Amino acid sequence: MPVIAPPVPTPAQIRAYLKAVRTHVESTHEYVGGKFPEEARKIHYGESKERGIYGEATSKDAKELVDEGIEVAAVPWLPREDA
Repeated sequence: MPVIAPPVPTPAQIRAYLKAVRTHVESTHEYVGGKFPEEARKIHYGESKERGIYGEATSKDAKELVDEGIEVAAVPWLPREDA
């Protein structure tokens, strides 16, 4: 039986998806800026209320969070079209 690969998305489709991700994150999560690693730890260890957050972290910070068992994800952040 032949294996059929799924269609490869076009650059426009990828941009549209990333735009939708950004819109969703911005509307459902709290922006904590450069305090992301600190706030993620506080939430993980029960020192701060549990909620979705987003912000900035270095790759070193992200690796340390993952090593502590804190789930994080890096998302390509396209510039806003309305800015």
